[in-house]
Amino acid sequence: MTTPRVALFATCLTDTLYPDTAKAVVRLLERLGCEVDFPLGQTCCGQMHYNTGYHDEAAPLARRYAEVFDGYDYVVAPSGSCVGMVREFHPGLCGTSPAVERTYELSEFIVDILGVTDVGAYFPHRVTYHPTCHSLRLLGVGDKPLRLLREVKGLQLVELPQAEQCCGFGGTFALKNAETSTAMLADKMRCVQDTGAQVLTAGDNSCLMHIGGGLSRLRTGVRSVHLAEILASTEEQPWVATP
Repeated sequence: MTTPRVALFATCLTDTLYPDTAKAVVRLLERLGCEVDFPLGQTCCGQMHYNTGYHDEAAPLARRYAEVFDGYDYVVAPSGSCVGMVREFHPGLCGTSPAVERTYELSEFIVDILGVTDVGAYFPHRVTYHPTCHSLRLLGVGDKPLRLLREVKGLQLVELPQAEQCCGFGGTFALKNAETSTAMLADKMRCVQDTGAQVLTAGDNSCLMHIGGGLSRLRTGVRSVHLAEILASTEEQPWVATP
């Protein structure tokens, strides 16, 4: 079998604020037999521009995406939100391209393309999973993240009440509708705390930043950890909480 040549699309938020997630994706995919590259020319996918009505400004970013990620077997991102933007809206901005057609969210790439659910991970913690809106509603990843989590050695998975309810982030929604966003966040945090979980995980750092920030301010002790970091954790190289 030919080794898949995969480009990591890190996304702005992960590259800037959560580089450990990007590093975890590389470790994980290499462990699963992929050759992983990080194209240095990558920039924003244009989602923020597009969602706030600046479609003309988003179009050059979509064209650049198609150019930078051309030639790879697959493009993988640790974000259902950004992958949703690429697959669903880039074609309307600049037409379809091989790069767009080969772009996958991390969990769907592992399960659907690599055909794997047990990635050899080890994470001895009580965990609950938040399905982010774009991954759930736009991409339809379904239970793929849960299938991966159920195979992680030592992990105790607990169901999140009202799991499909939005956390209230929504990018600029949280800025333009702060009171509504805060109320939605309060509901989500209450559900997370009801699980008794030590760790909250999801496939998007944007949602984890929003929920995790709230949980931190309440001093709940619940950690927010991206799915990639859990799946990359092994007995030999376990995940270590940052201060």
